[in-house]
Amino acid sequence: MLEVERNTITEFSETELTPSFRIDLREYNEKEYNKFVKLNTVSDWSQLSWSQIGKPYEVTSFAREKKEWEKENQQDLPAHTSWTMFNRSFHEWFVKDVPAEIDQKKKAFFNSLTRFKPTETKAALGDFVRIQLWNYAHRVEDGIWDPRGKRALFEGLDVQKPRILFLGAAEGYEAMQLSAMYPGGETVFVDYDPYCKDTRFAEFPESYPFLGVNQLTGGKKVYRKSDFEIHYIVDDIRNLTFGQEFDIILSVGMLEHFPDSHKAEVVEWHRKFLKPGGYIIMTTPRVQLKSKLYYEIMADVMNHTYRELMSIEQMGLYLYDNGLDILRSGYIKVHNGIVAKAK
Repeated sequence: MLEVERNTITEFSETELTPSFRIDLREYNEKEYNKFVKLNTVSDWSQLSWSQIGKPYEVTSFAREKKEWEKENQQDLPAHTSWTMFNRSFHEWFVKDVPAEIDQKKKAFFNSLTRFKPTETKAALGDFVRIQLWNYAHRVEDGIWDPRGKRALFEGLDVQKPRILFLGAAEGYEAMQLSAMYPGGETVFVDYDPYCKDTRFAEFPESYPFLGVNQLTGGKKVYRKSDFEIHYIVDDIRNLTFGQEFDIILSVGMLEHFPDSHKAEVVEWHRKFLKPGGYIIMTTPRVQLKSKLYYEIMADVMNHTYRELMSIEQMGLYLYDNGLDILRSGYIKVHNGIVAKAK
C-alpha cells in the first residue's frame, strides 16, 4: 500500500485522502452519529422469529475467475481455493493509486469509442465504473474500514489490556482498532491463507493512524501497527488448540459466507475460546440497495464464494438462536455489528 508520512496527521480532528485510502481521526458530531450509526433497534430478541424477518439475501453473481475454474475442473470451487483467489483479488484494489487508475480507465474508455469496437468499449466502461465505485466506497465514504463507525460499535467494553483473538483476520484492521481503544494487551490473528499474513497484513501501511486511548492519561492517543503486540497464526480455525483464554473474540465478514447448516458451528468457533464474561464481536455486510449493487458490479473482485447480505435482525437472530446474549447491535455505513456474550 502507498504510505503516508508518519507526522502528516497531527490533530485528532483531521482527515486526509491518500491515493489509496482515507485517514480519519475525527469523531462523529451528534448529527453525523445519528445519520451513520443506529444501535439497539431491537429491544427483545426473544420476540423475533424467522417468519417475521425472512432469510438473508443470497448474492448469486460470481467472479469470472471462479466460473472459469469450475468450468475447467468440472466441480465446485473448493472453499480454500476460493479464499486464496478472493484475498489476492481484494488486496490488489487496496493498493491501487485510485486517482491515477481513474484517469487511466477514463482514457481507455474514450479511446475504445474511437475504434468502434462494442466489446472493447463495454469492457472499458465496466473497468471505469468499477474503479469509480471503489473510489466512492473505500476512499470517499470510507465504508470498508469505517473507523468512526467501528469505534462506535466497539466502545464501552469492560476490559483492561485484553487478549483478542481475530478469526479470519486478513489484514487485521478491526483488531488493531480495538487494540488502540483498549491498549496494552495482545492480539492473535488467525487466517488459513498465508497470503493474508505475508501480504495483506505485511503490506498494511505502518503509518496508518488508529485513534485510541492513552493508558497513562485516559485521553486520546494515535497508535500504529508497530505499537501493537500481534501474533499471526496461519491455520484452519478448527485446528486451534487454545482454551477459554481470550477477552474478546472477533470476526469480520465471516458469518455470511456460511449457509444455515454451518452457522451454528461458526458461532461455536467464537464461543469455545472465550473467557467467562468475555465479549464476542461480529460484523456482516448490510442488506441495502447500494450493497446489492456493489456486489453485482464488483462481482469479479468480491464474489469467489458463498455470500449473503443480512439485516441486523437476521444477523442477531442467528447469534441469539445459537446461544449468545446480545449486548449491543446495530449498523454503520455498510456493516451490521453485534457485541455479545455467551449465555
